[in-house]
Amino acid sequence: MPDHSPLVQSLRTAVAGAPDDVPLRLHLAELLIAGGHHDEAVAEAAVALQHAPGDPQARELMARAMGVPPQAPEMSAQAPEVPPQAPEVPPQAPEGPPSPAGFNWKAAEDQVGDVVPPRFVETPKAAEAPQTADGADVPGDASAWEVEAPHGVRLADVGGMQDVKDRLEAAFLAPLRNPELRKLYGKSLRGGLLLYGPPGCGKTLIARAVAGELGANFLSISINDVLDMWMGNSERNMHEVFETARRQAPCVLFLDELDALGAKRSRTAHSGMRNTVNQLLTELDGIDAGANEGVFVLAATNVPWDVDNALRRPGRLDRTILVLPPDAPAREAILRYHLRDRPVANIDLRKLTKATDGLSGADLAHLCEAAAERALLDSARTGTVRMIGMQDLTEAAATISPSSDPWFASARNVAMFANEGGMYDDLVTYLKKKRKL
Repeated sequence: MPDHSPLVQSLRTAVAGAPDDVPLRLHLAELLIAGGHHDEAVAEAAVALQHAPGDPQARELMARAMGVPPQAPEMSAQAPEVPPQAPEVPPQAPEGPPSPAGFNWKAAEDQVGDVVPPRFVETPKAAEAPQTADGADVPGDASAWEVEAPHGVRLADVGGMQDVKDRLEAAFLAPLRNPELRKLYGKSLRGGLLLYGPPGCGKTLIARAVAGELGANFLSISINDVLDMWMGNSERNMHEVFETARRQAPCVLFLDELDALGAKRSRTAHSGMRNTVNQLLTELDGIDAGANEGVFVLAATNVPWDVDNALRRPGRLDRTILVLPPDAPAREAILRYHLRDRPVANIDLRKLTKATDGLSGADLAHLCEAAAERALLDSARTGTVRMIGMQDLTEAAATISPSSDPWFASARNVAMFANEGGMYDDLVTYLKKKRKL
């Protein structure tokens, strides 16, 4: 990129922070033309026209940047009239909006096509699932559920949380990666994994990362995908979810909010909900031997003590991992991620990481949003666009309380009085470490 004056660089930063500000972008284009950077001016004018189609100043700047000669002045009213001659075959009008004399907007669009991406990308519509005469989805059709193809998210992309990664490797991933050792030691692939902990701490991201590690499809299911007002439909939906995962194997089936899908039947008054839990137990076992081969079941919940005990029986969701608020490396990675596209200056991530101990991933995202809002409002009041600074972030952090505190208040009672069989030993260890027990 050619060298620019400090003013042009400052304007570039301001435009990056306010991409919809057309006058600001046109001012930048004007300075680029004055500095002889016509290609860059063309790109800025093209973006301005995307936001404000037909803007006369943007069109005029585009023409100047592309070297089109200015339009000739119109004939004076006092000039003698010239009798018009019969024209020959009139030229065909160019497509698109009216343009300045001699300016070919189609050619301009072709020239900047590789520089300026389209504002909106049209995605082809997915084929509709076949339906019965009454409009219901045909049972057994895989397109009734949204199965994500293998993607590039891996555990290495999850910042920090090394203890969680180590436990995932030992309990779940290592046997899958080493089939010969698995056969040697008689290690079964049956059973699933239950992730639990306070909300907003990345349980869903970890499940996607596990699917990425396995190179497997990913199918996420919540209570809205299963429950139905008509008797028997919820059980059918649960069966079809597992059938879809089996057809798409290898597939990670992620059951979100398991406490809603698999609530304790002793506390459930509605028989339909109890039948849904029974169906879930049946599907986890597999109707036939090896029916769930290649289906890896992961579940997440904030309240594991409300999950039916039968779901945690060996061979079902028998392995449990506590997902806690992010540690220091994870907080730094999350803050860096949420600030990456914002105009920031002189941010001490190490200091900010120390000041945000105890905040969840969702809290950290809210922190970055609040700091950006402070800088935006200040810029609007003063009329001068400024960067997001360390003070914005520290002041925003001082106003945010950890959203996980209410969860730990409830979990403390469970850890103290309902830790049968050492089910919540990890939670007890953490609470003692943080002196919350």
